[in-house]
Amino acid sequence: MRGAGALLVGILVAGGACGDDDGGDDDDGLLPDAGEEPDAAPDAAGGGVFDERPYQVLVPDSYDAETPTPLVVLLHGYSATGLVQLAYFGLEDVAQEQGLLVAYPDGTVDGMGNQFWNATDACCDFSASGIDDVAYLTAVMDDVAARYNVDPARVYMVGHSNGGFMSHRMACDRADRVAAIVSLAGATWADQAQCQPSEPVAILQVHGDDDATILYAGGEITGNAYPAATDTVASWAELNGCKGKIEATETRLDLDAQVDDDETRVDRFADCPSTSAEVELWTIETGSHVPSLIRPTWPETIVGFLLAHPKK
Repeated sequence: MRGAGALLVGILVAGGACGDDDGGDDDDGLLPDAGEEPDAAPDAAGGGVFDERPYQVLVPDSYDAETPTPLVVLLHGYSATGLVQLAYFGLEDVAQEQGLLVAYPDGTVDGMGNQFWNATDACCDFSASGIDDVAYLTAVMDDVAARYNVDPARVYMVGHSNGGFMSHRMACDRADRVAAIVSLAGATWADQAQCQPSEPVAILQVHGDDDATILYAGGEITGNAYPAATDTVASWAELNGCKGKIEATETRLDLDAQVDDDETRVDRFADCPSTSAEVELWTIETGSHVPSLIRPTWPETIVGFLLAHPKK
């Protein structure tokens, strides 16, 4: 990756075209229309730290205050918003069907007017603000848990690009709270010593091998390196105590409407000490940085991974 300017060009479409069931493209491949309210009315948080950095949470119609409920914290890409990310990933219907709380916060606005997460040295605090997003997102988790009956064994992070980097960062720093993550086109620290999780976190890395923004083979942003997708999952497998090498499975998925057939290869580390330590890599063959995600396959499949990996 050449630098912040090139990164911005690639991620300005972080809400990109969304695939539908018949594989057709949605509009022109730019940001989706975020003007419509989600089907489930969002609850906006306020007070304290949230006066300046509010977040919203979708509450499913089936929510029962007596029943512990899974929480998904959704993290947008650089220059996008929480609402754009919600639209792009299409999580609303599956949240209703599966009874999930979905919190979707916004990052800090940088000197170029773009919202970001301060995840790793590579991505994406380009203005060197030093903002502590681990503390902020921990506060989001705490606030949702104070207002709703959140199942502490089923708290998850899902992110795209910069949000994928931040999901890895939260798994590193708040492994005591995060059960599993899904990162689309993100990466962990290049320096594995920067990631010292207190316990295993289940990891799903999804990445297009033709991604020209966050390279599948690894690269750098403003002189700071990030690892390849294969190295990202290998480092997590080591941290989680998995043995052996990653193995190909017979599973193929159709996630990207811009690529024909079942283009996504599913690989996993087969010998991990527990379900909560499992690590998988889903490679979208010829996939780009902003794949045209097929609904309902994409949201249902990633939520299926999350719910299959509670904390033990």
